[in-house]
Amino acid sequence: MTGTSGTEGQFLAAIDLGSNSFHLMIAKSEFGELKPVHALAEKVQLGEFDESGMLTTTAIERGLTCLERFKQLIDSTCPDKIRIVGTNALRRAKNRQAFIEPAEQIINAPIEVIYGREEARLIYLGVAHTLSDDANVRLVIDIGGGSTEFILGERFEPKKLESLQMGCVSYGRLYLPDGIINRDGFDAAYHRARIEVSHIRRGYHSSQWQEAVGSSGTLRAIETLIASAGWRENGIDRDSLEKLKQKLLTFGHVDELSLEGLSDTRKGVVTAGLAITLGIFDGLQIEEMRTSSGALREGVIYDLIGRFDHEDVRTRTVVAMQQRYNVDAAIADLVCRRVETLASATAPEWHLTSGEMDLLTWAAALHEIGVAVSQKNYSQHSAYLVLNSDLPGFAQQDQEVMAALISGLKGKIRPEILEPIPRRRRQNVARMMILLRLAVILKHVEEMENIPDLAVCARGETLTLTYPADWGEAHPLTIWEIQQSQPSFERLDVTVELAALL
Repeated sequence: MTGTSGTEGQFLAAIDLGSNSFHLMIAKSEFGELKPVHALAEKVQLGEFDESGMLTTTAIERGLTCLERFKQLIDSTCPDKIRIVGTNALRRAKNRQAFIEPAEQIINAPIEVIYGREEARLIYLGVAHTLSDDANVRLVIDIGGGSTEFILGERFEPKKLESLQMGCVSYGRLYLPDGIINRDGFDAAYHRARIEVSHIRRGYHSSQWQEAVGSSGTLRAIETLIASAGWRENGIDRDSLEKLKQKLLTFGHVDELSLEGLSDTRKGVVTAGLAITLGIFDGLQIEEMRTSSGALREGVIYDLIGRFDHEDVRTRTVVAMQQRYNVDAAIADLVCRRVETLASATAPEWHLTSGEMDLLTWAAALHEIGVAVSQKNYSQHSAYLVLNSDLPGFAQQDQEVMAALISGLKGKIRPEILEPIPRRRRQNVARMMILLRLAVILKHVEEMENIPDLAVCARGETLTLTYPADWGEAHPLTIWEIQQSQPSFERLDVTVELAALL
């Protein structure tokens, strides 16, 4: 990778809100590569749930307290850009906003909850930059607190991504509760991992790759224990894993664990992590694996560099979706231009951010993909596809916002459209929904820039579209469609007025 001026010389920060640990990395971008400046890691175990699937109050408090400590380092270094991602615990939590809202106030930056395959893509990006640039197909594995990611890739490009619901924290609580270590619990965790891995065995079997690489604290901690015991100088193999298993099973409780190279923060999760690792090795017939220092946080920063210095993967994702569903590119581009015109005119008054304007443009580009399913109710099909597809580069909240925008294109606006959106964002998303609907209505008219006296003006909760009277007479369908949409706009607490200039 060669850098350009976008982030060259800047300080970039990434925070990985994992189910077991939180990680903060601050690095300087030099020639497209990272020079680490500061790194912090803290065991938080955010992935602590009650019986109803809610993050416990104590887990939320631990997480917020950790972020307050991270904030001190961020304030002292003042990174130019920061990106925060949440993984399995926040994907699963029914009450994730109870953590996200105060956390964003502490850090003063948005938190992106990423889907499992997006997490896998970012992990691969972080790992790939630590490896030699050869043509080998690599299997990269990252065992986290709540999920495990599998990636097949070549050089810097992931080819196949998967995320399984098994992690050292969740398996520890399920199979080795209260810190008790016994053979029955270990074997149950191992067999469950084997079953999970069997679902992806065909695509990730050893015949599909030349090299296995482990990322994450779990696999690197296991490598350290193996090396400290003198079983191997580096790396992991099946024989050393079995020796470590027998050693761990001589202890009855995590508090009793006393192994050279085992940190206190890893005592509670290393046994379940080893059971998962053995299940993966046997399930995919892995003989040996090396580990990499690269992980999710490095991948987040490299992806951040790409957004400013290279092609934004999100743009590439949108183009790929258009091609997959045979979208009329000319119409999609026209709607994009329309919505950009409307957003530029209203952004100062409505305080639309650059990120929100990007989401508007991408939603415009994808608004007709549902036609591939059915022309009738195409917007609902489009919204479903946007919400439920794997879209590399997009956070879960991004997809929820774009799906909501597209859902509001036809018919009456249903109140539940905005329910997945955090309350603090609903007003802006409602305004964006109106702008996208107007852009779609206006796609059948000539270039807006060439219409004399056409103006769009936002004042509070009123949006006024001013146009020449003769233009309105020549476009009765456009005027009628806007008028028909006015009741829906009012349900979003915005009045859209039409003003004809005589």
